[in-house]
Amino acid sequence: MEDYILREIDRIGELLQHVARRLGLLKDDVPSYSLTDVQTEFDKVEIPWTLDEVLAHDNPILYLVEEHNISEKGLELFVEILFHTDLDESRKQAILKDAISYLEGKGYFSFKLYSFC
Repeated sequence: MEDYILREIDRIGELLQHVARRLGLLKDDVPSYSLTDVQTEFDKVEIPWTLDEVLAHDNPILYLVEEHNISEKGLELFVEILFHTDLDESRKQAILKDAISYLEGKGYFSFKLYSFC
């Protein structure tokens, strides 16, 4: 059972990696895209949640961790994807702050997320 859970967590991270690549995040330039673009890519790779579902929560980070068992790396990548969207800047900063706080509590330091501060 534990192996299944770990594989599922890794699968979500791999799906997010695929979405990031398709959105242009893994290139040298800094892309910009809409939340609709991200949801379209999520649908293509069958991410098991919608952006509306995640963003409807007061703390989307805890929602992803508690309900979808997202890994630290997957969470970092999700925030990076979200950070390049047309989401309201104050909402991005709140999510970024929650992600950094959560990851630091787990002993995971993200240079990538700190670069967005």
